[in-house]
This record gives sequence, structure tokens and C-alpha cells, in this order.
Amino acid sequence: SSANAVHFSMICDHIANAPQYASLHPAFAHCFRWLAAFDGATPDGNHDIGMGCEARVMSYVTEPAEQRKWESHRRYLDIQYLVSGLECIPVAPIDALPVVTPYNDEQDVSFYADGPAPTPSLVLGAGMFAIFFPQDAHRPNIAVTAPVATRKIVVKVPVTA
Repeated sequence: SSANAVHFSMICDHIANAPQYASLHPAFAHCFRWLAAFDGATPDGNHDIGMGCEARVMSYVTEPAEQRKWESHRRYLDIQYLVSGLECIPVAPIDALPVVTPYNDEQDVSFYADGPAPTPSLVLGAGMFAIFFPQDAHRPNIAVTAPVATRKIVVKVPVTA
């Protein structure tokens, strides 16, 4: 069905290389243009950026892994873009992790516990982005070595355009 049309695995790259991923989703080119033109004076909060997408601008201090939960989403893809700071994001297929909080449709999120197998981690620095598809569990906002102040934009992109 068209609802399951997106079957990529997560992507991690620098915003300078974003155009090569534009063909993967009808809204990606629009979202990447918005991110590349982002004005650092934009306040934190949720911003409607068009094409059914919402940019959530946030500032926080990264935390130890044990304070962060695994999550995934069904109706929206995440483009997580680091404006500044440094962050570790472990990733895993959702079927490799035990569900802790079943899917909540209103909030479009499921939460998971650690699975039995080790999981790889992305490290995002300023200018880097990661795209998480519905099958990609991710555990964001984790400190790499020590907690650091980080500014991130999470663009919520509808799975079906």
C-alpha cells in the first residue's frame, strides 16, 4: 500500500550533501532548503514550514544514555538537524527492541527498551542531519563524552505526501 511506500533505512550526512536525498520524498527538497536557510535568531518552538511539515526548534543539554528512551514514529519521518553542539543517537530496527510504551496515535510515538544486541550510534555535530523512517528506532539527545548545550531542529515530515 502507499502508506508503506517508504522503505529506506536511516540516513546520516552533512546538510551540504542534502540535495542528493531530495528524490526520496516529495517534501525533502523543501525541508532541506528551509534548514539550509535557517536563521539562528529563530526562537525555539514549533514552526509550520509548509507541505504538511513542522520544524521543532529546540535547545537542551545532552544527557547520559540511561536518561533517554528509544522511540519511533509511524505517521511522520524525522529529519533531525544539529544547528550547534554535539549529540549521540543510537539507532536500531524497531523489531530488535522490546516495546515499553505501545504506539500512541495522538503523539505518533512508541517507546522501547534496550534489546539484546548492541546497536550502532550516530554522532551528529553542527551541520549534520539524520533521517529516521518508521522502522528506525532512535534514542536522541545523548551526550557523546560530556553533556553539552545543543540546538537542534526536528522536522516532522508526513510519511505519505
